[in-house]
Amino acid sequence: MSSMSVDETRTAPRMKAADRRELILAAATAVFGAKSYVGTTTDEVARAAGVSQPYVVRLFGTKAKLYTAVIERAYARIIEDFRRALPGPPEGRRDRMATAYAALLEERGMLPVIANSTALGGDPELGPVARAGFNSVWRFVRDEAEFSEQETRDFMANGMLINAIVGLRLVGAYGTEAAVTEMLDSCLPGAGDRVRGLLPAADEPW
Repeated sequence: MSSMSVDETRTAPRMKAADRRELILAAATAVFGAKSYVGTTTDEVARAAGVSQPYVVRLFGTKAKLYTAVIERAYARIIEDFRRALPGPPEGRRDRMATAYAALLEERGMLPVIANSTALGGDPELGPVARAGFNSVWRFVRDEAEFSEQETRDFMANGMLINAIVGLRLVGAYGTEAAVTEMLDSCLPGAGDRVRGLLPAADEPW
């Protein structure tokens, strides 16, 4: 999926309802990823998607229901991409899945939304959705990918560290600050300039 900035998302005329819904969710992912759940309004999502705010409300209801759909879409995307990475030699499975997770950077806001969802456990409406999504990833890695408990813990921990790198916008210090350089090379080995180019810089608006 191509990357989408908050300003670039625009709806096409005569778009099918399902496609319009997907476009709004992609726009919402970009905006929520940039500004967090609390800092985002449905009006900002509507402007990013090129639709009216009443249309977003009519389609999703409340901001919480919109964010619920964003979270569910994000975790479903993780599972889908991990599942596609499974075929092949078992010894390369972890690397293929790690590459699939890094590829989520191609959609603006995806990893920040996943990271932000883990801070919403106390929310009575969003907490259960976020917990279910996070638990589904653990169960997939354990049951379908057949990682051991320790392998699953290490794999998930590496993913959360990548989320922290994205959220803190550390990429600007790559090559100049030893800790950041080592961190990125460790979490995204062999990623190179292309993947680092997908990481948000501190001065980017999203």
